[in-house]
Amino acid sequence: MPAPLTPVTLVGRHVRLEPLSLDHVPDLVAAASLDRSTYDWTNVPDGTDAMRHYVEGLLADQAAAEVLPFAQCRIAGSDDGGGDVEVVGCTRLMEPRWWSDRATPHEIEIGGTWLGAAAQRTAVNTEAKLLLLGYAFGELDVWRVAICTDDRNEQSRRAIERLGATFEGILRNHRPRYDTTSPMPRQSAMYSITVDDWPDVERRLRDRLG
Repeated sequence: MPAPLTPVTLVGRHVRLEPLSLDHVPDLVAAASLDRSTYDWTNVPDGTDAMRHYVEGLLADQAAAEVLPFAQCRIAGSDDGGGDVEVVGCTRLMEPRWWSDRATPHEIEIGGTWLGAAAQRTAVNTEAKLLLLGYAFGELDVWRVAICTDDRNEQSRRAIERLGATFEGILRNHRPRYDTTSPMPRQSAMYSITVDDWPDVERRLRDRLG
């Protein structure tokens, strides 16, 4: 069994991605409670008990070498990542895949991302993707980063496309739906960024951040 990926803190000008812990639960509850109208396609727990269960599950998955979860923390008052921070959501590296015997995976997925209403449509998401992609290609030395979403989630699909990711098709009956009232599986729109794409994608993201 592969070893779990080592927790790491990734810091930019607008966001700090911290290794997720139970200490983040109260702030995550506050972030998730502001306006829940945008969470139709995303698993965002509501309330302390649900959030604790969610974080405990991610930490168990981390111990099983299945994910590397982060708390997304918005930075205020500094250009060097040292200002005040506010926990505004979660994201993760997930589904690591190995094609041969080495310490780090050849492929990984960015997913499980959500932001509280006050941090949506800000530089936080753009820079978080830049940090995650930079870590995946620069430190983990992956060949491919996958990003997928429910095929009905047009807002998420347009956001992924703005990153410069390539649409690869629809994976049918791919994962459980987050709208748990439905027993039917999700159809996932699959995108990817390869190591060859990364220089252009990185420039695009840095240009967007200014």
